[in-house]
Amino acid sequence: MEIKMNGVDLAKNIFQVHAVDVSGHVVLANAFKPIKFKLWAANLKKCQIGIEACGGAHHWARELKKMAPQFVNHL
Repeated sequence: MEIKMNGVDLAKNIFQVHAVDVSGHVVLANAFKPIKFKLWAANLKKCQIGIEACGGAHHWARELKKMAPQFVNHL
């Protein structure tokens, strides 16, 4: 399973993650608690992550950047 793109819906206690491969086939549709999301994201290979535009998006972009700064573009 090679994830190419992730979409993350942030909420206070649960993050919904939807991941697809290069063909656009769903390879993961799962809910994570924030700490589990952080552990899961730390093990990702280079891929694109889209985060819902909300108050916590910048925080989580910074957290992801700490894990792999060479792969993160924080816009």
